[in-house]
Amino acid sequence: MTEVPAAGGPVADVPVTGVPAADAPAPDVPAPDAPAPEAAPADRVELTKPAATDAEPPVPAPSAPDAAPAGDTPAADAPPVPDAPPVPLAEPVDPWAVPGPIATGAPAGAPVPPVPPAFGPPVGPPPTGTGWAAVPPGSMSGFQPGHPYLPASEATNGFAVASLVTGLFCMWPLAIAFGIVALVQIHKRNERGRGMAVTGLVLGSLGALAVLFGVIAVLVAGVEARDDAADRPARTPKAPAGSVLWSSLKSGDCYNPPGDQAGSDPSEVDQTVFWVMKVPCMLPHHGEVAGTARIPESDGPAYPGETHVRDRAATLCGPVLDEYALDYWAVPDGMDEVYLYPSRANWKSGERYVTCTYEDRDAQHRGSVRTDRAVLNPAQLAYLEAARAFNNAYWNEPQTEIAESHSAYSAWARQMADASRKEAEDLSKGSTLWPEGAKAKVAELAAAQREAATAWDTAARSADDTALEREVRRAKTLVTRSAKLTVEIRRSLGLSTGEQVGEIQT
Repeated sequence: MTEVPAAGGPVADVPVTGVPAADAPAPDVPAPDAPAPEAAPADRVELTKPAATDAEPPVPAPSAPDAAPAGDTPAADAPPVPDAPPVPLAEPVDPWAVPGPIATGAPAGAPVPPVPPAFGPPVGPPPTGTGWAAVPPGSMSGFQPGHPYLPASEATNGFAVASLVTGLFCMWPLAIAFGIVALVQIHKRNERGRGMAVTGLVLGSLGALAVLFGVIAVLVAGVEARDDAADRPARTPKAPAGSVLWSSLKSGDCYNPPGDQAGSDPSEVDQTVFWVMKVPCMLPHHGEVAGTARIPESDGPAYPGETHVRDRAATLCGPVLDEYALDYWAVPDGMDEVYLYPSRANWKSGERYVTCTYEDRDAQHRGSVRTDRAVLNPAQLAYLEAARAFNNAYWNEPQTEIAESHSAYSAWARQMADASRKEAEDLSKGSTLWPEGAKAKVAELAAAQREAATAWDTAARSADDTALEREVRRAKTLVTRSAKLTVEIRRSLGLSTGEQVGEIQT
């Protein structure tokens, strides 16, 4: 009879009922003539393989009384074995699950099952072989399959050496070029000399910066030297006999420029004037002073530049010249408006006045261009005052093409419309007593100016260049037609008709 230990104790290997153990002794064989008792059915035994753990395997349920093998007769004195309570089987363990707490129902002292790793595949059995050949490639520490490193070359790049040498000798263009080539070759060939190439590049860059700063310093020094030379008072040449400084000329003075500039092209001679020869206006002379004007303090204490001073002189001298020569038709042909303005050195010394003159560089004239209002009768003075605003506006025509300055020509057309309308109003005043020979012509000129004003208004409102050019041409045609009428009026009033002779009547 097979012994079954008590529940809770250690369990010995129990052979499955009905299968004789290999080493068990043979049972007693009954007499052949004894009938074999019917074998009792055995309890079902689960053959499921439990998980590989160190826990105590479950105890199989005890079987019924051992049945003798077929043909065997059981012993007569075998008492019946009581059924043991069934032992619950352990559930299969998932090796990929996260380990949890140990079951509280485990028997005390039972070994703890191994915990599978939290990440990665479960640890398998160790390799069966030994040595490096048996180790998988992925387990080699520090080395993974891939391309091998290129072996370091013992050669030094020649361009790196050249870059360093040329950089030391301040040949910065070559140092920079050699350094760039060296770095490219060292990267491709795995050569030595990277430090020398970088050093050559740095030295070359420093050399280039030094040259750049030197050029800038020279340019700045040159500009400062030129400004200093301009700020220094110019060396005044020795005054010729009878000459005066240009700044000492007053209104009504006539003069001749220096002898080496008389009759010269203004673009080919020095325009700086120090001394002029003052002469009586009855003698031949090239220029006549109309007056002076002071540059306003709003232009600042510093010299604003020659261009600004010249433009300011033109603005200031306009009214001075108009007032001096009210009858511009009496000014001889060739005598142009000339402005004498202070240079940088004069400005630094405190000179702020501009001198406004009429000057003819090519020819000399006798007499004065000044209009003496005391000798003019009321009709003459009224006509000259009425025509002055129109003449000034007409001479302000822009010097560019209409397509380039549409807005400027539109503004000029509006100015001409206002001047034409004003002249017509002044000529139509009943307070002026016109001579009988000029009265009808003055009325006709006033009507022509009103028609011209309408044409100028139309030109000012033209939106496109073509229309503006057409209307400006039409307005100018009306002005040209009235020129003959203007000459007849001036002749009737005893004014100059522009038919000048070589000398001015005094």
